[in-house]
Parts: sequence; C-alpha cells; structure tokens
Amino acid sequence: MNIPFEPGMFRIKVIRAVHFQERVSMIARLFARRCLAGVVLGGAAFLAQAQEAVINAVHFTPAQNGYAKSFLKYVDLVNTRGKGVVRIQVRGGPEVMPVMQLGEAQKNGLIDMLDAPPGFYLNLIPEGEVFSATRKKPWELRENGGFALIDRIFGEKGNAKILAHVDAGTGFHVFTVDEPARTADGGVDWSKLKVRSAPLYRDFLDALGATPVVQPPGETYTSLERGLVNANAYTVLGYSSFGWDKFTKHRIDPSFLQADVLITMNKRKWDSLSPQAQKILQDTAIEYERASYDANLAGTKAEGEAMIGKGMKVVTLSGEARKRYEDAASRVTWERMNKRDPSNVPALKAKFD
Repeated sequence: MNIPFEPGMFRIKVIRAVHFQERVSMIARLFARRCLAGVVLGGAAFLAQAQEAVINAVHFTPAQNGYAKSFLKYVDLVNTRGKGVVRIQVRGGPEVMPVMQLGEAQKNGLIDMLDAPPGFYLNLIPEGEVFSATRKKPWELRENGGFALIDRIFGEKGNAKILAHVDAGTGFHVFTVDEPARTADGGVDWSKLKVRSAPLYRDFLDALGATPVVQPPGETYTSLERGLVNANAYTVLGYSSFGWDKFTKHRIDPSFLQADVLITMNKRKWDSLSPQAQKILQDTAIEYERASYDANLAGTKAEGEAMIGKGMKVVTLSGEARKRYEDAASRVTWERMNKRDPSNVPALKAKFD
C-alpha cells in the first residue's frame, strides 16, 4: 500500500510530539512542586509537633476532689497558652502513684510535674513544711526572697523546681466522730482522740495529747467506718469529696497551720525545656497562685457551710486553750525542722516566720 507523501506532514507530527512532551514535562514539574510543598509543610508540622515539650503530671487527690480540680485549671491554662510549645499531660491521681511515694518518684524522674503537699515527702526535704508553718501569703514570700531560698533547697535535696504554692490561705481542722469532751480552760480533751493524720501534723497532734495515726487519705474512709480512728485531720476544702463527713459530725475550730499544696517539677526536666516553655509554665503558675488563693477561701467557705447545713457541728476552742493550740502548731513545726536539719532553719525563719 503506497501512502502519498505530502510536504510538511512529518514536521507537523514532530512538532505535535514535542508539544506533547512539553505538556507532560510541565505537568510533572507542577506535580513535583506540589509534592515538595506537601513534604515541606508536613515536615514543618511534624517538626513543630516534635518540638512541643510534653510534661507528664500527677495530682495527689482523686479527680473529684477540689485540689485536683484546681490543678486541672492550671493545666488547662498552660495547654491553651503553650500550644505548640509545651503541653501538660495529666496521668491521674493516687491511683497512678501512692501519695507517700510522690516525692521520690519526682526526684527520680518518674514524674515530671507534681501537684502535692511537701508534707508527704518531708523525709526528702524536711524544710518543705515551712509552707504550712508560715502565715505569709505566697506572693509576699516571692517579694522578700523566701521563695527563692526554699526553691534552691528543693533543687538540692529533691531535684525539684517549685512553680507555685497554690490553694493557700486556709488551714487544717480536726473532725471528730463524737462531740469531743471539753476542758475547763476552753479546750478539748485530746487524750480521747485517735486522729487519722498526715506526716505533716503528726507531731503537732502528739504534742496536744492526741494519738495520731498516719495514713494516706485513701485509707481513711475504711478506718472511720471500722472505728479504727475516731477523728480525722484535713482541710475543709475537699473533705466531703472523700465521704468522710458521713462519720465525722463535729469540726474543731480554729484551723491550724496552712494548706501547703505545691506545683513542682523534676529539675532535670525543667532545665531541658526551652526558655519560652519555662516562661509559659512559670508566668501561668504565678498568676494562678494568687487566683487559687482567692478561690480556695471561697471554696472552703462554701464547703464548710454545706457540711454544717447537713448537720455538722462546730466546736470552737477559746481562752488559754485556744492560744496554746495555735502557738503549738507553728512551734512544733519549726522544732521538727531544726531537729532534722538545722542548717537552713535560721535563714528560713528570717523569711517565713
């Protein structure tokens, strides 16, 4: 079969082929650019995610307790302000780590951040009880250098960095199952009370003449239920969340010492954070320190009134007995600190007392 040759036919086909190849090449280049852009954007997103510091945290009370709820407010503030920079991941409460092991766990790096009173780990940092012994507000201690002093001690002894003294401003009360026997000088007969205690105020209760029984809060309900103790020492805030008010129907006033809940971090973890992450954590902590102080006063008042509304009676110490009671709390605390490690006591007294 003979195909007639026409001038220009081959040239037209070649031109069309060249145009087709150019289109394919252009599409390929466009696709490659889009892929590269996707890789760059995806890589940037991955890098940003990788650079976000994640801090694991544990709180000392169950989630339904007022102290845990307060800590979670701080967590929410940090996670909102620190998006892409720093994030707190809450692991839980005492179901994750027994309260008596919290200080050691933070020191060893098992916990990055801790919301707990140092009263649970005085074996590591005896000076931790200055927060309960003082009547000064947290921001006053920041201004007079007391906070910097105790922060240094926490770093040396507990490998910890103190971010804030939260939920301060209120103290502890003794709650009794039965109405306590009164004494002629306006006090109560402490010798008849077997009181569930924390390590923080064990010596104080002993000095009063009571019998302290040191137990973590999680064991207290059963002890009250079985009659192993006939009194319990704790703050008003969070008391009813444990169900203890089912057994203890009397509250002894006034309160003693000051609630000593701290937000602390493992120091090595803190030092590993970027300056921006540290600033977010610290600035938010200082801000929340004051906000939680006011919230604690309001929450304590509300919960106290609610328990009274359900039948709890208030037993108020008076006269010389009241003065001895209030003085003993601070005196015994400083004496115990001095007995355990006197090296820092004079400097601490100058700032905290």
